[in-house]
Amino acid sequence: MKESYWGYWLILLGVFVIVIMMLISSITTQNTEDYYLVKEVTEAAMVDAINYGYYRKYGELKIDREKFIESFLRRFAENVSFNTYEISFYDIYEAPPKVSVKVTSKSKSFVVAGDSATFDIVNKVDAVLELSGQNK
Repeated sequence: MKESYWGYWLILLGVFVIVIMMLISSITTQNTEDYYLVKEVTEAAMVDAINYGYYRKYGELKIDREKFIESFLRRFAENVSFNTYEISFYDIYEAPPKVSVKVTSKSKSFVVAGDSATFDIVNKVDAVLELSGQNK
């Protein structure tokens, strides 16, 4: 009888470990997906915001700040729901094109043994748009 209790405790411990691993896995997977999403959306929004009239006239890249923000929010909203994210824009320079974007994901709160914990993951991306193949 004593050995069967050890078996029950071992099974209970295994289930507990699997639940913890699933929680950690979902958080890290979400972080990786968010990072690559922010990176790709930032790059695409910068290309969308290029001021081609300025480029034709002066031969230098320049982006439009409002167009970048609009394009970023539109592209980001196509992939996620906004009620779980907080987006902040820092250092948007039009010429030379440089942007800094910070996206904070608001996770659900986890309750384990009466203690509540939340994991708010912050992804910050700094991007510079360069023109390659230009002879000077």
